[in-house]
Amino acid sequence: MRKELEGTKILSVIRRDRLIVSIGLASITAVAWLYILDLAKSMPRLDVTGTDMMKAAAVPNMMSWNPRELILTFTMWTVMMVAMMTPSTLPMVLQFASIRRDRHNQHPVTVVITFFVFGYFVVWTLFSGFATLAQWWLHSIAVLSPEMVVISRTLGGILFVVAGVFQWTSLKHRCLNSCRSPIGFFLNEWRDGHAGAVAMGIRHGCYCLGCCFFLMATLFVAGIMNLLWVGVLAGLVLIEKLFTAGPVIARTAGAAMLAWGAWMILTGL
Repeated sequence: MRKELEGTKILSVIRRDRLIVSIGLASITAVAWLYILDLAKSMPRLDVTGTDMMKAAAVPNMMSWNPRELILTFTMWTVMMVAMMTPSTLPMVLQFASIRRDRHNQHPVTVVITFFVFGYFVVWTLFSGFATLAQWWLHSIAVLSPEMVVISRTLGGILFVVAGVFQWTSLKHRCLNSCRSPIGFFLNEWRDGHAGAVAMGIRHGCYCLGCCFFLMATLFVAGIMNLLWVGVLAGLVLIEKLFTAGPVIARTAGAAMLAWGAWMILTGL
């Protein structure tokens, strides 16, 4: 009877951990998406006469770049990465919480989970910095519109072709397999302590980013704040990592992007 009570108590604690993790990640995702939706409303748009360009203060000014524009653009990319990538980390974070609870049954897991998730944020933030510099460069050579879309069909087509080809590479699927198999990752990479949690988060965050690095580059073609495309990419990342047919869908999406990119190149010449 005592063992049964202890088992019931452990299951209750595990359920509580899973609930806290799920609510926490869902809240982070919701806040990030609310920010993006609010920012999208302030994107450059033509009024009813088609003559005036309206810009809100929260949106980077694409006519000139200064430290303010760099900070706003960096913030935009960072929040967008959090919104798109956080949902797909849920199974990994839940597995981490479960293993941590098994190893240290009497210790709270909330704090160490925060350190683990922070490792992901480090990777996404670094990528956001790279994306910001890429956007600044595209702006400086005058190939980026005020709506933050590459105006060259040839360049846009090349980006889609590269992204499509990457979907078929072994590197893509090594990263994807690591994301789809949390237990395998933790068996080989487990580290104790808060620093170990951050290190694991960073390492797996690199695999996570490796799955979709080139997918994110297509935002420069479809529109960095194109909410439909942002949603499509977020859904694709989620499906690739969580569904049985994920690898097949990844290759199918790659073929579609390859065809789309080739068409853009041919029609842009």
